[in-house]
Order: sequence, then C-alpha cells, then structure tokens
Amino acid sequence: MWFRQLSFYRLTEKNAISADKLLSALEKRPFQPCMGLDWFSEGWVPPASHLGAPLHAGRGSLMVALRREDKVLPASVIRDFVDMKVQEIEDKELRKVGRKEKLALKEQVTDDLLPRAFVRSGRTQAYMDLQRGWLMVDSGASAKAEALVSKLREALPPFPAALPRTKLAPHTAMTDWLAAGEAPGGFELDADCELKDSSENGAIVRCSRIDLTSDEIRQHIATGKQATKLGLIWNEKIRFQLTDTLQLKRIQFLDVLQDEASQAGDDRESLFEATFLLMSEELGELVDALVEALGGLEESQAASPAAPAAAAPSNAPADAGGSVDVPWD
Repeated sequence: MWFRQLSFYRLTEKNAISADKLLSALEKRPFQPCMGLDWFSEGWVPPASHLGAPLHAGRGSLMVALRREDKVLPASVIRDFVDMKVQEIEDKELRKVGRKEKLALKEQVTDDLLPRAFVRSGRTQAYMDLQRGWLMVDSGASAKAEALVSKLREALPPFPAALPRTKLAPHTAMTDWLAAGEAPGGFELDADCELKDSSENGAIVRCSRIDLTSDEIRQHIATGKQATKLGLIWNEKIRFQLTDTLQLKRIQFLDVLQDEASQAGDDRESLFEATFLLMSEELGELVDALVEALGGLEESQAASPAAPAAAAPSNAPADAGGSVDVPWD
C-alpha cells in the first residue's frame, strides 16, 4: 500500500468533478482478463482486495488502481515455429518459401500461439489529492505513469492533469544544494547522489553511502558536473531519491509513520484506511514543500485554491476518518 515511487501531476482546471462521476466512468471500463488474440488488456480494479468499487474516497483524496495484463510471446519462439513451418513446406513441396509467404506464416503462427501464451500481470495505483491539486502515481517510470493518466482521460475527458513546471529546474537546485552542503526547508541531504558532466559524452559519477557535504562532492561540482539524482530525507519521516525529471524514487516511509499507521488496528480494513490517510497527507505535504524548494510552480500552474468538501460517492464505503468528495481546481 505504501508508495515506493512517485510521479506527480498538477490538476490544472477549475472545473469541479464529483467522485460520483469519476466512479461511474471507471465502472464502465473494468478490467477484463487478456483473452484470445489480444496482446494486452487494461482496466480499473478496486485499490484493495476488500473494496468492491474501483474508487476509494478518504479525507479529500480519491484512490484508483489500473490493472494491465500482457501476453508473453518472445520473438524467438515465433521465429522457431516459423522456421519449422518453412522447413516442412520446403521438404514436402521441394520449393523455396518466399518472403510474402513467410510473413503470412508468421501471422498464422502468432495467432496460433497467442491463446496459449503466458500472461504477465501488473497494477498501478494512484490517488488524487483534491485539496492540494495533485495526482500522485505510484510509479517512477514516465511511460507507466502516462499510461494511467491516458486511461483517466479516456474515462473522464478532459482529465485536467499536467506535469508540473517549477521555476527552478531540479538539476540546478540539487546541484546548488550539494554545493552549499545543505538542502532547504525540512529537507536534509541523505547519502547518495548521481552527478553527470554536462558535455555530450560526459562522465557519470554515482555515489552511495557517502557524506554528501564532503570536499570530494564539491570538487565534482566545481569541474562542471550537475546532480541528476539526489538522496533526501524530509522531516525525518520519508527518505527518497529525487531525480532531474522531478520524480521520487526509492521512497521509504520511516518507522515513525509505520508505527503510527499500525496503531489504527489489526484488521486489514482499518490498516488500509490508516495507511492511505497517513500516506496521502505526508506525501501531499512533501510534494508541496518540494515544489516550494524549487521556487514554486510557474504562473500558469500556480493558482489552485483548495476546494470545499462534499459528499462521498453514494456507493463507496465510508471510511473511519470520514470519506469526502472534493472538487479539484
């Protein structure tokens, strides 16, 4: 349940969208297993096994989960079967098989093998922090995060999510923090970083378990290297690695948060609810603080006043903290 990676998007438009509308849209696009000649299948599933709906509301946040199945059919397997077919034809009919016929055989072999192929399954979770105006995706891969955003746009167009644009570029800010030997606000330098020379074929230096305030790090910066990844600790609660693409990787929620969540109860429903509320609150504060440390958002994305709370979707279960449905900006 705790997010391990984070790609986040700004919810930009001021059109209020109710949780009921989003729930209805997601229910029309449920996950269906990958069958027959399909190469993949995508659809919405409940964010947790004990939930019945593909949307969970809790204290100003809406959580969703996108499941995907992919058929695993290596090209080498197809090629081997095609070669066998070609050999059979040439031996039986005493002729060479041409290029067009080989392509037709490849299509036939693929259609024959697809229904028997292994299936690889994965799930991507995300939630909308409607009060702060963020979409948080549990992924450090841009393509995977964008795939989820695209499915949201298909379900409820136009879905108002855009990558945040900060006034300071992450690599510039991270390099400045390393040069100064400290990070601003509630952030502190951890013990890992990646530095890259700005030239076309520049060297890359990866540091792990090292004092980032050491002269060695400053010497690399003095020679023109810039930080592309930087380990940080926020408020002694969350450890993570910030990238130059404004993604958070290797997220660790430290013991103080883990212990607080575990005190909510032993049953899975209570633990899920407590973890979700605690995680969404802490990650929301972290992202707000990070954006502020990067000079704030550019003007076109800056205005996003908090919206008033509204009722939870009618068929979504109430949570221990009081489910809410808040329009985003």
